[in-house]
This record gives sequence, structure tokens and C-alpha cells, in this order.
Amino acid sequence: MKSNLLMDFTVNKETSTVHVKREFAASLANVWSAWTEAEILDQWWAPAPWKARTKSMEFKEGGRRLYAMVGPQGEEHWAIADFTSITPKTNFKYLDAFSDSDGNLNKDFPRSDWDVNFSEQGATTFVDIVIKHDKLSDLEMIIEMGFKEGFTIAMEGLDKIFAEQAK
Repeated sequence: MKSNLLMDFTVNKETSTVHVKREFAASLANVWSAWTEAEILDQWWAPAPWKARTKSMEFKEGGRRLYAMVGPQGEEHWAIADFTSITPKTNFKYLDAFSDSDGNLNKDFPRSDWDVNFSEQGATTFVDIVIKHDKLSDLEMIIEMGFKEGFTIAMEGLDKIFAEQAK
């Protein structure tokens, strides 16, 4: 599902960051819920045909989301999001990492530091994301793994959810 909504994806190798600015045809309240409630995250966080499945989530400072990306053949790739800061309806920050099904860090892959900002403009909501990596090689690994393509597909999945809500 292609849309005319803004999707800006920029990689800055000097600062080892990815900057994504994305517009959604939904209210700030709905977009915030879609990014912070496990039941909704599980509907769109993984790029189709993959599915996300949350094992546990405590959306609070110091809390964690433990979830799996589940492939079409049932393969699982586990990850954690450790929430470091939450300003309701405006911003949240977390450390993202691959893990095992118990939430133990997989040190073969880099952690990234996500800063997710929300702003409403008329009938649309903008999500402005800065993803910081410790070093350029970490950023390059994630990009080579298909992060841009996968994240773009996931964003389109979220568009579908908002389109259904609008009906």
C-alpha cells in the first residue's frame, strides 16, 4: 500500500545515526497507542509477512518489551526494548537489542538508542525518530540486514491499521 504520506529515511555515517520522519493519517492519540501498546505493536511492528509477538511489555521508564519477530515458517528472532525515558504523547526513548527468548542480550549484534518524537499537525501525526549506534560498523550491519526495507514495510502495515480505523 503506497501512500502520499511523508517517509524520510536518512543515514548519517559521521554520527552513526538513522533519522526517520514519518507521517500518519491518524490522531496523535492513535499513533501514540500504536507505538506504545503491545496489542497494537504486534499487528504492525514486523515487516510482512513476518509477525511481531510480544512476550512481555512494561511501558514505563525502566520497563522493557520482550518480543519476537516470527517468520512465515515459524522462525523466531527475539529482541528487547529497554525504556529509558517517557514523556506521554510527546516522546519516548529506549535501547533496542537482539536477545534470546528470556531477554538476555545477544552480543553478536549491536544495540541502538532510539529517540521517538510525536507531533500532531492538523489531521496527521508525525513520528520523528533518531536511531543512534555506537559506531559506524554497527550502523552498517543493521542497514545491511535490511533495516530500511523492513522498517518501511512495517510503517505501511501501520498505515493499513489507521485506514481500517478510519472506515
